[in-house]
Amino acid sequence: MLLISLFIATLFLAYSNGANDNFKGVATLFGSRTSSYQTAILWATFTTFAGAVTATFLASTLIKNFSGKGLLPDAIANAPEFHIAVAIAAGLTVLIATLMGFPISTTHSLTGAIVGAALVAIGLQVNFAVLGTSFILPLLLSPIIAIPLGAGIYSLSGYINSKWNLPVNQKMIDTCHFISAGIICFTRGLNDTPKICSIILIIEYFSIQGGMITIAMAMALGGLLNSQKVAVTMSENITSMNRHQGLSANIVTGVLIIVASRFGLPVSTTYVSVGSIFGVGLIGKKASIRVFYQILLSWILTLPTAAIISGIIYRLLQG
Repeated sequence: MLLISLFIATLFLAYSNGANDNFKGVATLFGSRTSSYQTAILWATFTTFAGAVTATFLASTLIKNFSGKGLLPDAIANAPEFHIAVAIAAGLTVLIATLMGFPISTTHSLTGAIVGAALVAIGLQVNFAVLGTSFILPLLLSPIIAIPLGAGIYSLSGYINSKWNLPVNQKMIDTCHFISAGIICFTRGLNDTPKICSIILIIEYFSIQGGMITIAMAMALGGLLNSQKVAVTMSENITSMNRHQGLSANIVTGVLIIVASRFGLPVSTTYVSVGSIFGVGLIGKKASIRVFYQILLSWILTLPTAAIISGIIYRLLQG
């Protein structure tokens, strides 16, 4: 019964992840009116699924990072109760944010849920050194790097165009925009699928490949059915944007996420994409500081919210 509950809880987390995250890579396509909402979400679904399939061969490092091992004893990290608490808490945190239109990090939610359950299980014996080096530092650095890079790339492209008055091929720009959005969604599937899959792998029925494909299908469904509110926030509320700004933001996001995936760093696609969009908006003087602060507050609340929910669920399951 516990393993069935774990399976359902993990699918719930994957669905919530897709609802909150799937549109982020294509937000600039819709925001700059390079494509319609329907075209953007279908492109996001296809490329994210492709990344998830690729993850079955390339991303074993992240499975280990998000299994809870290293933070607490293996006997607890391998217990179904621990994984159920983590999956439900992270899924609820992400779904609540999604329904409110806030783009938050599933990585951050999983981190908080793991810590919350671990604190209830072993108290302050949690290995916080592992937590800091493996999770907190990369998560904090993501927006700090993305904002100036987004602003810088857009400024550089504008300077080059004004300096040499290069001819603009709009069709070529739009093609590059679609490719960059696809790369972001692909790398997000590559990055997020193994994190969620790590929860379900204590069920012996699943191989790594089977678990990841199951997770990928749930993520795709969540994105298709429940991504509208986050789409509006990412595409319109942070800043209005033109096609050049959208492409600049996507280039920054894609490069940073690819580098993170290559080295097994659990950076957040959310923080990077929001940061790069906000950065190009600052240069265009159209960025909404109020909306950015609201999103920033939701990021700050993500970890403690997931930790509290996870701790409560883990305690109830123990009882």
